[in-house]
Amino acid sequence: QVQLVESGGGLVQAGDSLRLSCAASGRTFSIYAMGWFRQAPGKEREFVAAITWSLYSTYYADSVKGRFTISRDNANNAVYLQMNSLKPEDTAVYYCAATARVVGLADGSKYDYWGQGTQVTVSS
Repeated sequence: QVQLVESGGGLVQAGDSLRLSCAASGRTFSIYAMGWFRQAPGKEREFVAAITWSLYSTYYADSVKGRFTISRDNANNAVYLQMNSLKPEDTAVYYCAATARVVGLADGSKYDYWGQGTQVTVSS
């Protein structure tokens, strides 16, 4: 069993920055990659970014490349999402996820564990 807890969401203005955090606990040795997804009202859940634990490979959705950065902290079993130049269209509930897989990381069905989500709201 793995538990994921997100934090760092909030209400910001367009152009501002936020850093989301996700702390993993439990059977963390089973995690090979972690990712961030987001879901806006009336829309399907969307891939944002992912990072592998072993090779430190990173992956990003085209919509966030150059603005968002995913990173990890092995000592604390944590993953972060630094979000810069935020836009109103970034408004969504952001979810942290963990998986034992290292391929197909843009597909939410590949993830085994999910956090409760943290709200990010960007005003214009």
